[in-house]
Amino acid sequence: MSTVAFSNVPSFVDIHCHLLPGIDDGSRSWEDSLAMAQQMVAEGIDTVCVTPHQLGNYTSTTGQTIRQRTGQLQQWLQTNQVPLNVLPGADVRIDADMITRLQSGDCVSLGDRRRHVLLELPHELYLPLEPVLEQLERIGMVGILSHPERNRGIMRQPQVIEPLIRAGCLMQVTADSFVGEFGQEPEALAKHIVGNGWCHFLATDAHGSTKRPPRLRRAYDLAEQMVGRSMANAMCSENPRAVAEGRNVDALPPVVNNTNWMQRTTSWLFGRKSA
Repeated sequence: MSTVAFSNVPSFVDIHCHLLPGIDDGSRSWEDSLAMAQQMVAEGIDTVCVTPHQLGNYTSTTGQTIRQRTGQLQQWLQTNQVPLNVLPGADVRIDADMITRLQSGDCVSLGDRRRHVLLELPHELYLPLEPVLEQLERIGMVGILSHPERNRGIMRQPQVIEPLIRAGCLMQVTADSFVGEFGQEPEALAKHIVGNGWCHFLATDAHGSTKRPPRLRRAYDLAEQMVGRSMANAMCSENPRAVAEGRNVDALPPVVNNTNWMQRTTSWLFGRKSA
């Protein structure tokens, strides 16, 4: 089995997926992980940071467990001739122990590079992140906020996004949100974020081969229509590959001129808030 080649499209890197079997609410078995990996290759993905949940409801998931299971998964894929590079990582719920556990290595940074950490907020509310970002900066790390478009608190106050980016926070939008698989509100906010040039990464946040399977190509195509190929490449390939390799990503992406999309999503989001 070989990676699917799309004309003039670079290979993708996925920095958010629940591919490790039997560790959280993602893949349930090695067979499910194998099927997911095959789907990823078919989508054009060649590298993935596995990101099982840590902290929150998953306080017992250790860095050692994640690293060990990641190595086992890589061997499993090689045995089954699936050309997917698998790196350790985690989807880390923000809590009081996070900084200490990141410093010790027990909470796993993306690619295990000790540079970028995928941050998860409680789904129903927004908590000010500036103090967290400052703490991360002091230990040499950068926060990537996972799926802000699905957070109920951010949906109610999308104006918090731009100041977070200016404070150095990177944004990861889920591909399925962007193409409407999670409903109208996440779709509108995802398009608002992408259309403003505030999205640094599109990722699958896949949880299984049948339940929330890994899909990225459709989101790439839509992003190319909205903001152009250069930014689509940045969100699906260049920026996530930089993270996987421990390289810096600019928090302030280039401004995009996308008036039609912006008028539609901004009107819907802010009109709904004042209704």
